[in-house]
Amino acid sequence: MSSQSLLATPQPTTSLRGLVSDAEWAARVELAAAYRLYAHFGWDDLVFTHISCRVPGEAGHFLINPYGYLFDEITASSLVKVDYQGRKVAETPHDVNPAGFTIHSAVHAARPDAHCVMHAHSINGCAVSTQTGGLLPLSQQSLFVLASLAYHDYEGVALNDEEKPRLVEHFGDRIFLMLRNHGLLTVGASVADAFLAMYVFEAACMIQVRALSGGVPVAPIGGDVLAGIAAQAKQVTHGLGGALAWPGLLRRLDRIDPGFRL
Repeated sequence: MSSQSLLATPQPTTSLRGLVSDAEWAARVELAAAYRLYAHFGWDDLVFTHISCRVPGEAGHFLINPYGYLFDEITASSLVKVDYQGRKVAETPHDVNPAGFTIHSAVHAARPDAHCVMHAHSINGCAVSTQTGGLLPLSQQSLFVLASLAYHDYEGVALNDEEKPRLVEHFGDRIFLMLRNHGLLTVGASVADAFLAMYVFEAACMIQVRALSGGVPVAPIGGDVLAGIAAQAKQVTHGLGGALAWPGLLRRLDRIDPGFRL
């Protein structure tokens, strides 16, 4: 895509509803909703970060944002379908960010359980990613994250394929990944699960930034509480994970920003 194309005003995209499978359309709507919710919660970084999800029934294909679109402009039909080599596999006038492709393709290829991969350059997440101690056990939210958290050191803008195996190795089978000096990453078996994980991750980081800025000693939570937190998380969500809150979030979007469904 030319630089002129990237700078052009986003144009209405022909609706793909009825032109793709019902399963793909449902995935597109959910992913577009996640982009709009990122913008709603202030986690977006103009056009410079990404959320992706696998295309149901199509091995090796995933959906990602059209590069140059603000997150509150993304629709179900404007999402770009690519393979693990970054090649577009469906007709589209849009292109993708190579840095976003590097991270997301690595995780999708290595983690069959990662239907959705979310990355954020949120202000609080980036702030905590610079702190030598990483995420601290200062809040209930932090415990949910610490039960399944990994770290990956910064290696520059994610353009180098040689970084992929190191990122995958460091992430392992965890749900949460703190990219040092960079931001946050979560995965989930659904868009809803990955979104709830990101919500809790960013909330934990926000609480930590505010707590440490208070100028008084903080009270870390003991390790014995952390040991049982995963089971407690399943209990409070009735075993539904992100699906408990996701329908309400979609209702909120339909009230304030229904264009994601186009």
